[in-house]
Amino acid sequence: MTLGLGGLLQERDKRAKWHGIPTLLQKLYESSHPNSDLSHAHSFLKVLSSQLSMEAMSFVTEDRKTAQESTFPNTYTFDLFGGVDVSLTFFVLNSVSVTVNDDLVKDCLSVLYNCCICTEGVTKSLAARDDFVLFLFTLMTNKKTFLQTATLIEDILGVKKEMIQLEGIPNLSGLVQSFDQQQLANFCRILSVTISEPDVGNDDKHTLLAKNAQQKRNASPSRAEVNQVTLLNIPGFIERLCKLATRKVSEATGANFLQELEDWYTWLDNALVLDALMQMATEEAEQSSTESSDESSLATSPLRHRLPQSMKIVHEIMYKVEVLYVLCVLLMGRQRNQVHKMLAEFRLIPGLNNLFEKLIWRKYTASNHVVHGQNENCDCSPEISFKIQFLRLLQSFSDHHENKYLLLNSQELNELSAISMKANIPEVEALVNTDRSLVCDGKKGLLTRILTVMKREPPDSSFRFWQARAVESFLRGATSYADQMFLLKRGLLEHILFCIIDSGCTSRDVLQSYFDLLGELMKFNIDAFKRFNKYVNTPEKFQTFLTQINSSLVDSNMLVRCIVLSLDRFESQTEDVKVVEVLSECCLLSYMARVENRLSFLFRLINIINVQTLTQENVSCLNTSLVILMLARRKAKLPFYLNALREKEYAEKYPGCLLNNFHNLLRFWQRHYLNKDKDSTCLENSSCIPFSYWKETVSVLLGSDRTSLCAIASYIDEPFMDLDRDLLED
Repeated sequence: MTLGLGGLLQERDKRAKWHGIPTLLQKLYESSHPNSDLSHAHSFLKVLSSQLSMEAMSFVTEDRKTAQESTFPNTYTFDLFGGVDVSLTFFVLNSVSVTVNDDLVKDCLSVLYNCCICTEGVTKSLAARDDFVLFLFTLMTNKKTFLQTATLIEDILGVKKEMIQLEGIPNLSGLVQSFDQQQLANFCRILSVTISEPDVGNDDKHTLLAKNAQQKRNASPSRAEVNQVTLLNIPGFIERLCKLATRKVSEATGANFLQELEDWYTWLDNALVLDALMQMATEEAEQSSTESSDESSLATSPLRHRLPQSMKIVHEIMYKVEVLYVLCVLLMGRQRNQVHKMLAEFRLIPGLNNLFEKLIWRKYTASNHVVHGQNENCDCSPEISFKIQFLRLLQSFSDHHENKYLLLNSQELNELSAISMKANIPEVEALVNTDRSLVCDGKKGLLTRILTVMKREPPDSSFRFWQARAVESFLRGATSYADQMFLLKRGLLEHILFCIIDSGCTSRDVLQSYFDLLGELMKFNIDAFKRFNKYVNTPEKFQTFLTQINSSLVDSNMLVRCIVLSLDRFESQTEDVKVVEVLSECCLLSYMARVENRLSFLFRLINIINVQTLTQENVSCLNTSLVILMLARRKAKLPFYLNALREKEYAEKYPGCLLNNFHNLLRFWQRHYLNKDKDSTCLENSSCIPFSYWKETVSVLLGSDRTSLCAIASYIDEPFMDLDRDLLED
């Protein structure tokens, strides 16, 4: 007896253990026309959704192992028999029908999403269909299917080769304005992919040489930059993000809260959420109930009763992570001043200050993970992500911007004014122009609160890195004596020295951030050097300090630059009795005053970099070496330093190597800095040396006249000239 086609399929199905998937797909395909019975078709879809969901759940709970046919047979079979195409056809055709119900749309989304989880190829295939991606955005108007749609879009955009253009989304402005606050927060997860420049990783593209070449090729604004402008043009967008970032947990308990938690559990998109809230609830069960605020403690009722409050906190924290990330990226973009103005106007900083103790730093959180880059995804807990993103935002907000004084409260601003008055120096213009109605409320401003928690962190905590970066950004730019004294009075210098010398800290990231902060705190400040000498009061302590500096000049060179610049200024102020006293007593200034020590730093700074390895991290070594030589040139000692470099080459038996490398580095410096206004302004502000003198010194050093005693070429013997002539061009 011969079997028909259907019988053959069923027989093969049993042998191959396809679980009826090909038959279900055939029936679904036959239902993919406008006049089909949707309820009948939906029954097929439900079965498929159930089969694929079980495998997706297994995939997520097994730490997302590499998907293989043997591991996920249902998903593989579904994809093999064209299930994705059949589902897409059915989905797109019927989702616009007035008779379609939300459950059918949810099951369609579930089928596609579960395939994406288990099979990366499916995600890439969907990402290549621009029309489908734009179609998904139109589904976000339906509140009942919003979260599933948003999650699928996020996964698709994560693997999409070309960044989507937000302006291509139909009625984007109306769509965003229709979102409630919860939806807007979830939408930020999608936006973070569309406004961030692609992460170039740790390969050659990270070098400044490669970045400059890429910028020449891409002279027009990138898609990410265009998308940022698109968002800023949406009425009320930034204001709503500020409200989301600063609202209290008690204000965020909407009616759809439990539904969203159920969706999270069903979709398993945020598997860490449940782990994190369970851990949080367990920890809080062991704590005493002496605290009183609703966000900083939970009632001492049984765990099952207290868990919902933990859920609310994690829920709100996860929202805020996404919102702060978007605000941070916008703050770092080309429209920075526009964003700054809006964030100040909508009182983002005072709002975050009010949340600091109740939510942001409500309790100690261990953080021993590595320090992540700006665009790097991490698997740390929501609370850790939230704290790091908060500190990143403050760093971006304060960096070289007059709005940094919004991080203080009125009393602290008055203190800055009093410091300036006592020192008989004019107040900084930015301080005078600060709108007092927009500053922090309460007994402490945000900057002071960060200092307080920083002192409580364990030595190697990566929070220290971000805390130090946030405080350093407040000091960066034109040096302000009042700003430095404000922080010195709060014991910051002694705390940093303790961490560098006495705490046993071994994290290079944390030490680098403290070296940079110490440099900004001490620069040109004679009181800071006096305090330094009081703390580092034994030869053993000073030797430990020098050992830390010398262990990695890439990390410590900004501090070296600060000491060299400060010494140069103090040596011109010998009429000041206090300056003369500190110059004679300070071990650090005495050490740097010895020319052999400055030359030692110069040798190593030039030797640890070359044009091919220059990055944003180590280009400061080139600028520090230039500072040493500019100050030498001012005192007519440039020929002495260049000759010392030549003698070092011969002593090391590598004639021409050091000077040719330095020559190439300076040629790159000209190309890099003479086309970048921001970088040149930063160099001028941080050194108090006019940028014209930087340019002039580089030109003198690169002079081709071999009779000039200030030209590098004069110190390279003819046989060793231009060892790397074509290096820059390559």
